[in-house]
Amino acid sequence: MSEESVPQQAGEADRPKGLLQQMEELMAALNADLSALDADLQSTGRGAEETEAK
Repeated sequence: MSEESVPQQAGEADRPKGLLQQMEELMAALNADLSALDADLQSTGRGAEETEAK
């Protein structure tokens, strides 16, 4: 049973985030970092190709 299907109880908002939510946030941050790294590597790769062509 997932945490989303469990009804929220009084005082639950004061508790730390659930493991599933933490994992989703970490995966989103990792995807953003990887996208930025990929864009950086591609721009660096294009710069090297242009230098070699001269």
